[in-house]
Amino acid sequence: MSVIGEAAPAAGSGPAAPAEAQAGPAEVLRLEDVRVRRGQKMILDGVTWRVRAGENWVLLGPNGAGKTTVLQIAAARLHPTSGAAWVLGERLGRVDVFSLRPRIGLASAALAERIPWSEEALDVVVTGAYAVTGRWKEQYDAADVARARDLLAAFGVSHLEQHRFGTMSEGERKRVQMARALMADPEVLLLDEPTAGLDLGGREELIMALTELARDPASPVIVLVTHHVEEIPPGFTHAALMAQGRLRAAGPIEDVIAAEPLSETFGLPLDVARASGRFMAVACGS
Repeated sequence: MSVIGEAAPAAGSGPAAPAEAQAGPAEVLRLEDVRVRRGQKMILDGVTWRVRAGENWVLLGPNGAGKTTVLQIAAARLHPTSGAAWVLGERLGRVDVFSLRPRIGLASAALAERIPWSEEALDVVVTGAYAVTGRWKEQYDAADVARARDLLAAFGVSHLEQHRFGTMSEGERKRVQMARALMADPEVLLLDEPTAGLDLGGREELIMALTELARDPASPVIVLVTHHVEEIPPGFTHAALMAQGRLRAAGPIEDVIAAEPLSETFGLPLDVARASGRFMAVACGS
């Protein structure tokens, strides 16, 4: 997928983290004993996790496990209640998040809800250059518009350039969001359930696009949240499992997407197989 622009600034650039907890130059994301509390409910409970350059991660777990909350922290859109988080070498709470966010590509249902449904696809994508939703008084040059058009073409939706976001099918909106997430040539790409709501054909087309992206050495680090192992694109290198706000397992994908850790995480005996580079999981005996 030839949509990756010139090399972005190296991960870890900018003011350094404190020496006692400094994120190394190869670290893209770092969470240290992170907790998020809402009222009396603990959403995240002591999560420690690192993502390094050259890795592509998938984050799995049951509903309510805390996966989306982790992604919100990684997107610099939520601060931990306690603990510390570094994104691209910058510690949250000590950095201007509005200067950090354009370095992060994000596609999520929560972000999609903020996109005006009257916005045309080309503007949905081009505004990703500044990590804003809704085109207002920003000025974009010809190179920005050309890149947005290239990204729409890369995801097979160039014909929707002048279509309003609210008139598109779910699959079309997902593709436009993916194009938008890459607009700023981000250093990390965060995808929250990108295949949710798609039919079989739409899901497989998007997984093929993500496979190509994951295998491109010029692509950013990718973190993908999903509920289903079948939706993990080939090319992903690492996996993390979450349940009840805690990280249950994390490491190379072959070690984590396996019968024992998945069974423990989901509370159900599971058989796990792999074919054509894709994982499958079914209940034992089914």
